[in-house]
Amino acid sequence: MTLNSDSATTADTGTSATTTDVPAFGWSAYAERINGRFAMIGFLAVLIVEAISHDTFLHWAGLVP
Repeated sequence: MTLNSDSATTADTGTSATTTDVPAFGWSAYAERINGRFAMIGFLAVLIVEAISHDTFLHWAGLVP
């Protein structure tokens, strides 16, 4: 039995080690989704503080005399 050296050294050229995908930095869909969820939680927290204290957020934070 003989081994053909050409078939042993031939690599599959259909796959590549590099990709053409550009990494997303900063404004990605995941970051926007998380930021929106934190904003909703913060807004809900402000509404709860206003409901409990019977005062507006601006008065509670000391921004309005």
